[in-house]
Amino acid sequence: MLTIVICVGSSCYVRGSDKVAETFERLIKQENMSNQVELTGAFCMDHCSMGVSVRLDDQVYPEVYPDDAESFFYNEVVSRLQRGV
Repeated sequence: MLTIVICVGSSCYVRGSDKVAETFERLIKQENMSNQVELTGAFCMDHCSMGVSVRLDDQVYPEVYPDDAESFFYNEVVSRLQRGV
């Protein structure tokens, strides 16, 4: 199972972490990946000045924005699952 953690701290929240989470939730359902992906939140990932931080297992991506969330999901999440990472 791949764990996706979205920062929901104040700095990431004002940059749209709630929209990123909504996009990921929609895509997880749309792609029938509920049994492969766990989506959760955290309050700080120490990249506050860079944008919405997203962690996939142990790798942090500090600049995921609502407009990029769908492409990030397919480029990073789906590709990881296809590779079996």
